[in-house]
Amino acid sequence: MISDDSEHTCMLAQALLVSAGDPKKFTQSFAWRLRFWMLSLPPAIGFATLRALLKLWLGFSPAKSGVFSAGNGPAMRSAILGVCFGDDPLRLRQLVRASTRITHTDPKAEWGALAVAVAAQVASLPEEVSPEAFLATFRYALGDDVKQAGELIELLEDAAQSAARGETAEQFAASLGLASGVSGYAYHTVPVALQAWLRRPNDFSVLLEVIRCGGDTDTVAAIVGGILGARLGKDAIPPEWLENIWEWPRSTAWIERLGDQLARVCATHKPQKVVSLPLWALLLRSVVFTLIVLAHGFRRMLPPY
Repeated sequence: MISDDSEHTCMLAQALLVSAGDPKKFTQSFAWRLRFWMLSLPPAIGFATLRALLKLWLGFSPAKSGVFSAGNGPAMRSAILGVCFGDDPLRLRQLVRASTRITHTDPKAEWGALAVAVAAQVASLPEEVSPEAFLATFRYALGDDVKQAGELIELLEDAAQSAARGETAEQFAASLGLASGVSGYAYHTVPVALQAWLRRPNDFSVLLEVIRCGGDTDTVAAIVGGILGARLGKDAIPPEWLENIWEWPRSTAWIERLGDQLARVCATHKPQKVVSLPLWALLLRSVVFTLIVLAHGFRRMLPPY
């Protein structure tokens, strides 16, 4: 089953469909989708996101709903923005900011999300992936924030150098003090994800490597997968991964239709009506998902440990 990372990407794609990238319309649509997503009782919701969505339901506008947090929530959903609007740096920055500040107001969360979006943009180009081109594009996208984001730039430079040395994601994570697992802090998640992508930009199997790092595995893998998908497409995904997906109502067929619609919107810049999913179906799905997670958790408490 998919995690909240994929759910957020789907909701963000739906908001892009109806807004065609207009930042104001996008923000309004995405905020409402997040509100109703909360009503489906998602079991993996982050604390910062939970507080922000509660504020939305209490009447706060999307401009004031975010909480000061540098979590990786915005980064996990931003790759698709780079694919769709990477050729328009100003629009890309506006959309990343809108997507981020609905839930997270710490600039570090926004810069981390922007780095992922730029990585997906660079990955989608026909040229070979170049760490130098990625870093230069990211600095340009930061604009006036380039000095303030110096810490993240240094971390990404370290990630690029680590990838050039052929270090595994686990080795790089350990060098950042994350040997016991990659945390949900944006400045931990994003460098590790981008190191893996820069080292193996044409290979989906690197996802297994970042999962072995431990910690917030679904988000790190979702970021890497989103960037790789921007370059390689569905056909490069190992068939057994797709065949073993057990998901409803966001089935793989529904996600593919959503992707086809979004591709047309990004090409024409004309909005489209998206087929929404019924809340009762999403609620039922979340209940089943929670039961499965709990069953796995209790099973790990029993021998053999």
